[in-house]
Amino acid sequence: MSMTLDHPASDHRADVDAPILDVMAERWSTRVFDPETPIDEEALRSALEAARWAPSANNTQPWRFVVARRGGTAHAAIVEALMGFNRSWAADAAALVVFATTTSLDGKPLGWASYDAGQAAAHFTIQAHASGLHTHQMGGFDREAIARAFGFGDDLAAVTVMAVGALGDIEAAPEALRERELAPRTRRPIAETLIVND
Repeated sequence: MSMTLDHPASDHRADVDAPILDVMAERWSTRVFDPETPIDEEALRSALEAARWAPSANNTQPWRFVVARRGGTAHAAIVEALMGFNRSWAADAAALVVFATTTSLDGKPLGWASYDAGQAAAHFTIQAHASGLHTHQMGGFDREAIARAFGFGDDLAAVTVMAVGALGDIEAAPEALRERELAPRTRRPIAETLIVND
């Protein structure tokens, strides 16, 4: 699957202050997904494989995924758990992926589980973009609703929901969504992030 080159926001390359990999500079989070194009299964498989090989403390691999394709009951359950603005656009995504963490191992808390799951999600997004998919991660969802829908026990907690799919037609999107989509990408300067750089 290739990126829709005529999409007005398809060139959202970051204005970087130091060289980084093209796939990282070009990755951005869309909210406009094509509601008809099915998920590219090969690209999805590659993104999941990249997540599988993310760094993991003591190789515990505390991440777990729910992969839900549009049109299925799992996808509908995730959409129902989304909050506010997210629900208005994320249903169009060809797939929704819940990234969850196991919270304990052998009765001991895994304090680094969310960090590791975040790395798995980051690896997923980079590989997805390299394979022509677009993604958008969301924190605005009902974690208890996700847990109920997918039978999570006390040792499993949802961290993020990621919309995945092909770019949609920005001209057909509501005005508020178009404005967000076309807004320039910004980040604070690295100097404002560094506490110490000795």
